[in-house]
Amino acid sequence: MLSTSQQPRIAVIIPALDEEESLPLVLAALPASPRHQVVVVDNGSRDRTAAVAAAGGARVVQEPRRGYGRACQAGLRQLAADPPDIVVFLDADFSDDPADLPRLLEPLLMGKADLVIGSRVLGQCQRGALPPHVRWGNRLAVLLINLLYGARFTDLGPFRALSWPACQRLRLVDPNYGWNVEMQVKAARGGLRTVEVPVSYRPRVGRSKISGTIRGTVAAGTKILVSVVRYGWGR
Repeated sequence: MLSTSQQPRIAVIIPALDEEESLPLVLAALPASPRHQVVVVDNGSRDRTAAVAAAGGARVVQEPRRGYGRACQAGLRQLAADPPDIVVFLDADFSDDPADLPRLLEPLLMGKADLVIGSRVLGQCQRGALPPHVRWGNRLAVLLINLLYGARFTDLGPFRALSWPACQRLRLVDPNYGWNVEMQVKAARGGLRTVEVPVSYRPRVGRSKISGTIRGTVAAGTKILVSVVRYGWGR
């Protein structure tokens, strides 16, 4: 079990690109704890994302090179000098409910998991939160991962938590949309104890940077499917 005489330290990394409207909602909804720290990685925003993050009490890290994976890596580098016991990844668009955080943490705190994934498939997904093309692509990618690597995933949801040692062991490198796929493929191949818990999911605040356009959807989908094979049989 991670819990000792002191409460485990938990860091929440929130990659953010032009999310000044949604980010205050995310920060306000996170369960408060003196043992939690929040790191918002501003991924080259052109709006007031960094300012609203700082006003909300988060530590702000700048990563001007665009890419979801790059933003996550920048957050991890910020934590490396004094690492937490658990690191959480949460999107800035308020589609996931930050109030579900305790549900993700419980298997880690009880020593039952190394990685916990918030499954939108197992939870309550509001109408319109996952467009049909996104739902289909997610289902296909999960099916391939399960078939190729003997896993039993239901989702590639972005709301997830893992122990710091597990995070270091995975050596995550993907700079873009393949970040979550890489994490799950490497976890399956490496024998990490992975648990899925149901989480709520709702339509995001504002327009999606990925699924809001056909070009973005195709690019992300292609990257994800390539990553399923690349991180299993490649690097």
